[in-house]
Amino acid sequence: MSMIIILFKGLLSLTGTAYPLMELRMKSFFTTPKAALALAIVAVSGLSACQAPAKKTESAVAAPEPVKTQRLMRESGEGLYEMVYSTATKSLFVASAQGFKDVNGGMIYRLDPATLNVKGETHTDLKNFGMAEDDNGQLFYTTNTLDGGVSKVDARSGKVLQRLMFKGKDKDGDPIGAREVLFHKGELFIGGVADPGFISVVNAQTMTLKTRIQNAGKWVTGIIYSPLTDRVYAANGGGEILVINPHSHKIEKRLTANDGKEYLFLNLAEDPATGRLFVTDDSKAKATLVFDERSGNVIKRIEGDALGIKFNARRNEIYISQRESKKVLQLDATTYVVKNSWSFETHPNSLLVSPEGETLYVTLKQDFNKDNSTKGPDSVVRIAL
Repeated sequence: MSMIIILFKGLLSLTGTAYPLMELRMKSFFTTPKAALALAIVAVSGLSACQAPAKKTESAVAAPEPVKTQRLMRESGEGLYEMVYSTATKSLFVASAQGFKDVNGGMIYRLDPATLNVKGETHTDLKNFGMAEDDNGQLFYTTNTLDGGVSKVDARSGKVLQRLMFKGKDKDGDPIGAREVLFHKGELFIGGVADPGFISVVNAQTMTLKTRIQNAGKWVTGIIYSPLTDRVYAANGGGEILVINPHSHKIEKRLTANDGKEYLFLNLAEDPATGRLFVTDDSKAKATLVFDERSGNVIKRIEGDALGIKFNARRNEIYISQRESKKVLQLDATTYVVKNSWSFETHPNSLLVSPEGETLYVTLKQDFNKDNSTKGPDSVVRIAL
């Protein structure tokens, strides 16, 4: 359990179960391994931008007077985490773990992407965290982190079609957490929150385990695919970015900041046009690092707490959720200047950019009470960019 608590300290400036945690008093909160894992398995995706190697550490320039932007917020339920936009059904799906005190199972909410009204609900016997959509938007996948599994869901009916539960337990006898999920060419890449960690490669059609990529460092967190390099990148809690060949399922390289500092990497994103890879660290470094994919060097460091991160190629912008600061930042992807920011009363967690690139969706997390209940329902925010 000590390992999980350390992970939570790193992720604790977030909130949720995919890797965003909340600012809770550690002693009273992490009373059981299950409760700790429930909170430790929460974070989101991240990115940033590039230029010549920076010799000086720079922070995101403070935003000018906030721009008035159309913003819509709806309270949806407890335990909201990641989202997917189904292009086939034009629906926004939100994974929910529901409560962590005396609540079994979770939910998947189907929202109208324009109004955020709830259009459908799927009650699941397991809690839901990470999300990924297939190529045509007909199916999506959600990780059942606390139970070490992944579920396939039909986007039209909302029904759970298949599920795969991974074998193996941690030293406390609990299932090894299945955090982030990536869909790529009929396969699912799912990070295992263990030390040493691993990545499960699953046949998405049959929902069977094909192989495991071992020795992936401690706590595999973010996972993305790069169309530029035809490689999968996976971040871990040891401050490494793994470069994985998706055809051979072999780790070819391990990128590090190489600056003598400790990192607990969380979420990844990429600008394939410039070969920039972005990774957030919300605990040890409180920064976003920008890697040049060709050289493997860090070319930019943006100071400040950073949990979720998305890159919007259409608008050449970066979005960063700051759980601790209760803000979402909108940065120019070339200059890294903060163009705008949005402040909230609760904690921004997961981010999602709409397919046309003109809307940003954010899940907002409540604080936890000492008994693992929350102070209220979580929310989804729609921001017209």
